[in-house]
Amino acid sequence: EGTPGDKGLMVGNEAKKHAVSHLFKEPIDPKGTGLVVQYELHMKKDLKCGGAYLKLLTASEELDHDGFKAETPYTIMFGPDKCGGTNKVHFILRHKSPATGEWEEKHLKKAPTPLLAVGETHLYTAIVGADNTVTLLIDNEEKVKASLLESDDFTPPVNPPKEIDDPDDKKPDDWVDTAKIDDPEASKPDDWDEDAPMMIEDPKAEKPESWLDDAPLQVPDPEAEPPDDWDEEEDGEWEAPIVDNPDCKEFGCGEWKAPQIRNPDYKGKWTAPKVDNPEYKGEWKPKQIANPGYFSDEQPHAMAPIGGIGIELWTMQDGALFDNILISTDPAPAKVAAEAFAARSEAEKAAKKAKQEAAEAERKAKEEERKAKEAKEEEEAKEKAKAEAEEAKENPEKDEI
Repeated sequence: EGTPGDKGLMVGNEAKKHAVSHLFKEPIDPKGTGLVVQYELHMKKDLKCGGAYLKLLTASEELDHDGFKAETPYTIMFGPDKCGGTNKVHFILRHKSPATGEWEEKHLKKAPTPLLAVGETHLYTAIVGADNTVTLLIDNEEKVKASLLESDDFTPPVNPPKEIDDPDDKKPDDWVDTAKIDDPEASKPDDWDEDAPMMIEDPKAEKPESWLDDAPLQVPDPEAEPPDDWDEEEDGEWEAPIVDNPDCKEFGCGEWKAPQIRNPDYKGKWTAPKVDNPEYKGEWKPKQIANPGYFSDEQPHAMAPIGGIGIELWTMQDGALFDNILISTDPAPAKVAAEAFAARSEAEKAAKKAKQEAAEAERKAKEEERKAKEAKEEEEAKEKAKAEAEEAKENPEKDEI
């Protein structure tokens, strides 16, 4: 239900694009301090295809002049995204190459799975440290810890490799990279029968003496009896329902066939054994050359200053509510906000549990009421039938009339 009087930003329409932003009076520069991004997300509906993330907008003259647009550059994109095979918490850093001046998106590889249950509020936190670490938390619990300096943590890596494959180097036409070949000296043995079946009838099997060749597979149920109210004059001749012949289960019925066993002479299609290829040169790889775009940024946490925050989403479902958004170079305020969230979260869980228990108690009460009503109606029906039977005994001429 939330805190009375508390408000948030909610996606109000389904299958539409949404955008809202707030520009800062002064840019936030994470250099030397790092950055904390934190917000609460409450789902009022099941998110099947859509985003629920934030964009930290790059401070620029373009942002100051034009405001927030779909193409507005961002420094960090952070938050849940779910659609089709995608279901993760994005952390994307736009990084500028000091060598080429080009901007490139760096995606966190091991992105955690978001918590998007309907009716629940969850806290999403991203911490970029001055030591170039990136830590993602959900509900104050650490989910991922990575480093902007590790090539295995982001794709593409923040710092490119010193050497790359030579794009002009081509594999020679006579390069042999097949390690094994068929033995040219091998030949199929004369007694190898490729046509022999894999399975054959068991030659040792014999039909049991008790086998019933002519017995039907199904028979009228010998234990069935006509209903007490069956009237052959009105209903016709009664026929027992058809069931599987119990004798077939015990003795076997119909055409007898020997069970199948694996053919001891089966060998399958003959293939020559593999031997080392004398022409093999190994796996071909292009030669390495110096990467013209190489650079080494030892402080990638000093990202482009942030001039504002934007929520720009396309979603098939409405009902995503954003609240208590915090951006700071000081982790202390985020910690205080996280502690406040934890207290509210416990209260929210307790309220939800109480609501569920009340609903369950109401359901059980209605179920008991229904059962009591049915029992009463059944008892009244029995009493009525009994009274009618007694009346029929006392006044037999009434039935004759």
